[in-house]
Amino acid sequence: MSDSINIALRFALYLDLMLLFGLAAFGLYSLRGQERVSGAHLSFTPLLLTTAALGGLLSLAAMACMAWAMSGVSAWAELWPHIEMMVVETEVGLTWTLRMAALLLAGIAVTLNHRWPTASLGLVALCGAVALATLAWTGHGAMDEGARRHWHFITDFLHLWAAGGWVGALAAFVLLLRQAEPRLAVLARTLTGFEIAGAVIVAIISVTGVVNYLFIVGASVTGLLDSTYGQLLALKLLLFAAMLVFAALNRFHLSPLLEQARQTGGHGVAVNALRRSMVLEFAVAVVILGLVAWLGTLSPGME
Repeated sequence: MSDSINIALRFALYLDLMLLFGLAAFGLYSLRGQERVSGAHLSFTPLLLTTAALGGLLSLAAMACMAWAMSGVSAWAELWPHIEMMVVETEVGLTWTLRMAALLLAGIAVTLNHRWPTASLGLVALCGAVALATLAWTGHGAMDEGARRHWHFITDFLHLWAAGGWVGALAAFVLLLRQAEPRLAVLARTLTGFEIAGAVIVAIISVTGVVNYLFIVGASVTGLLDSTYGQLLALKLLLFAAMLVFAALNRFHLSPLLEQARQTGGHGVAVNALRRSMVLEFAVAVVILGLVAWLGTLSPGME
C-alpha cells in the first residue's frame, strides 16, 4: 500500500510542478505584452496559484509518506520526530525545503500578474523550474556518487524542464482551444511559434533520455525486458513515439489546416480536430508521467 501511495504522490507532483513551470514558461515565450495578463487569453492567476498551493500540499504528503515508510511508525506523535529529522538532516529534506520555499515565492509572484505580468510569469517560471528540479533527488541520480552524480543530476534537470515545457504547452493549447473563437489569431500564432520550441524540447528529451538510460542501465539492452523496469520503460518509449506522431500531425497537417480555415472563415472543423489531437496528446503525456513515477521506484534488475 505504501508503494502505491508513494507512486501516486510522485505522479501528482510531476504533473503539478510541470504544469506550474510549463504554463508560466508558455506565457513568456508564446504570448506578448498584455496577452500575459491573467484572463486576457489564459487564466494564469487561478491556474498557477492552484498548482503552487497543490504542489506544497503534495510535498507535505510525500515527506510524511517517506518518513512513514522509513520509520515504520503510524501514529502522528511518533512520526513527527522522524519527519523533522529527515527535513533537517538529510539531503532530500534540504531539497524539500528549497521546493517549499520556491512554491511559496511562486504563489506570491502570481498575485503580481495584473500589475507586472511579464515579471510575474518570469518569477513563477524560475520558481517552478527550481521546484521541478528538486524532484531529481527522489530519482536514480541520487544513488550515484562523485562527478557521475553531478552529471546525472544535470541530465535529470534538463529532462524535467523539457518535459515540463511540453506538458505546460499542451495544457495551454487545450485551454486556448476550449474557446477558440475570440482567441483564434493568438492560437494560430502560438501554434506556429511553438514549432522551434517544440523541436528543442523533443531534442532535449531524446538526448537526455538516452543519457539517463546509460547512467541507470548501461550500454546494453540484454535481458532488460525480463524486468518490470524494462517493460515499463519500453511502454514509455512507445507512448513517447505516439506523442511524436501527434506532434507531427499537429505541426504538418492540423495547424496549416487551421490557418487556411481562419482565412476562409470556416474554422470549426479545424478547431475541433486540433482540440481532439491536443487532448489525446496531453492524455498520453499524463500516462507517461505515471510510468515515470513508477520507474523511479524500481531498479533495472527488479522483477
